[in-house]
Amino acid sequence: MTRPLVAVLSGAGISTDSGIPDYRGPDGLWRKDPGAEKLVTYEYYMGDPEIRRRAWRMRRESRALEAEPNAAHRAVAELERSGVPVRVITQNVDGLHQLAGMPARKVFELHGSARSVVCTACHARGPMEDALARVEAGEQDPACRGCGGVLKPATVMFGERLDPVVLGDALAVTKACQVFVAVGTSLQVQPAAGLAGVAADHGARLIIVNAEPTPYDERADEIVREPIGTALPKLLRGLSSRPAPTGRYT
Repeated sequence: MTRPLVAVLSGAGISTDSGIPDYRGPDGLWRKDPGAEKLVTYEYYMGDPEIRRRAWRMRRESRALEAEPNAAHRAVAELERSGVPVRVITQNVDGLHQLAGMPARKVFELHGSARSVVCTACHARGPMEDALARVEAGEQDPACRGCGGVLKPATVMFGERLDPVVLGDALAVTKACQVFVAVGTSLQVQPAAGLAGVAADHGARLIIVNAEPTPYDERADEIVREPIGTALPKLLRGLSSRPAPTGRYT
């Protein structure tokens, strides 16, 4: 008997213990400040310099790049190190799964990464830290040093399409896995949310770890409402005591 391929779909809730607020929870960013959504909407961001200035101020003040992985991130990485084939499909842009020890090739960032910036004109990329240093130095809306184009975080903003390659890889893992754990996600944002249904349709055991109900609860084999920081490590430890893995996903 081989160990099951475990797919972990993570949302903002897995990172709240690291000091990064979620978006749609009771204390979520969108509920506290609905206008903040414009700061990450492509049309507004590209069309309004003041929106861009506000967005850069928000990034500078959030200190999200200083966040550290918490017990939940570490538990996912520890499961992978135990020999269980694990793939992470994340809606988050914080890079904390990789900082916790998950190999980058095993993490599919559906919404990109906030740790890099990209020029919307020439598509050159660079570290977010460098752009924020320019903001700290007084540039309110730093432009691409190469061509003068508008810089944006290397994230998928509202109004942009997901990378089809990343989404395709995530879908392939979802169809192949035997266990699908959706953790800290409201399962409301498509197409990421639909992966839970795809996993169930292909026979995976669907486990949902989230404080509030989701649209896929009725399809779940197990629902956990306990705090993620304690519930997820306990759950994943139970998956690490099976025979060694074989096959393409090791």
